[in-house]
Amino acid sequence: MPYKFKVFKILLCGLLFLTPLVSLQAQDVDDVSRIRRVVIDAGHGGKDPGAISRNGKYKEKNITLSVALGLGELIKSNFPDIKVIYTRSTDKYVELSERAAIANRNKADLFISIHVNSAKSTQARGTETFVMGTHKSEANFEVCKLENSVIVIEEDYEKKYEGFNPGSPESYIIFSLLQNVHQEQSIKYAAQVQGQFARGPISVNRGVKQGGLLVLWKTTMPAVLTELGFISNPKDCAVLVTKKGQEQFARGLFNAFVAYKKDFEKTRREEGSGRNVAEAEKAAPVQKSAPEAQKAPAQGPVAAPKAVDEFYAVQILSVGKVLGKNAYDLKGRKDTHYIKAGNLYKYYVGRYASRKEAAAALPGIRKSFPGAFVIHIKDNVIIQ
Repeated sequence: MPYKFKVFKILLCGLLFLTPLVSLQAQDVDDVSRIRRVVIDAGHGGKDPGAISRNGKYKEKNITLSVALGLGELIKSNFPDIKVIYTRSTDKYVELSERAAIANRNKADLFISIHVNSAKSTQARGTETFVMGTHKSEANFEVCKLENSVIVIEEDYEKKYEGFNPGSPESYIIFSLLQNVHQEQSIKYAAQVQGQFARGPISVNRGVKQGGLLVLWKTTMPAVLTELGFISNPKDCAVLVTKKGQEQFARGLFNAFVAYKKDFEKTRREEGSGRNVAEAEKAAPVQKSAPEAQKAPAQGPVAAPKAVDEFYAVQILSVGKVLGKNAYDLKGRKDTHYIKAGNLYKYYVGRYASRKEAAAALPGIRKSFPGAFVIHIKDNVIIQ
């Protein structure tokens, strides 16, 4: 066999061997940057009817199931590569703890729980979306009590939920101790949902809120619970019970998902790109500066510029209170710092000169804090 042909054959075999590895690596990176699985939770079901209309004809469990299935169909038809998982697709009862477990087992990237509100007063109306946290008002507390009260029909609920009593204010102290690494991402989707709902079919926007909701308690991904409106209010009820209204709510949740997905994946791609560039820069030769003696002499005294403290870091937590140095949620790290933003304390690690350097450190940090992401800090303020 001629020598040139041997060399060509060796090179060809090498390329054929390496190509699958390159493709697989690219696929792994792509998987990390995409939303792949969404769990949609239709509230209540089976022996648990949820809220019931004043005339007794309409039940929350049927409204939430219709909207959940409509949302799932929109996601599947527009994004065939995304797996949609329902906690229930029929009129059956599913325990609250099992709903979160379904999302965790499937390693979901987003958990959407759909509910309908009710109040003693027929005047209360409008939509609102909750993320895991501590309630800030009596009204929020009433919603949490209502949604959590379903556990009393479960067997051994006190043991299963570690002695939690849905009607006792003292029980909710536990939620002030729970920290959710995905709270910020949850708030982003919740804000998109409320922005869509403000356009109708019920345009009264009660905003994004925090609450101690058991269905969100043990989820390990961004998660929200949305209240479509008040079945106890005649105007809201008239919308909630119609097929058209339910389709509009499903469309609003879908539009919010599209916006959230675009922002999420754009951020992840930028982080991935930053890692690649940072690795390339490490391999590049360092250009040494000219000797000090060769620099141009100073032209007289110059006033020192005001120092600007600006850098990049990796945010690991967003919590409602200051944590102790040995807090469990810090997972043994002693190099954490926080910035207070509104009612939240945003914990971060690292101090990097560029986004590329921060992104290069991100994979290692995500081994302990899966929801970590790069932030830009200037004078102790996180730059959006």
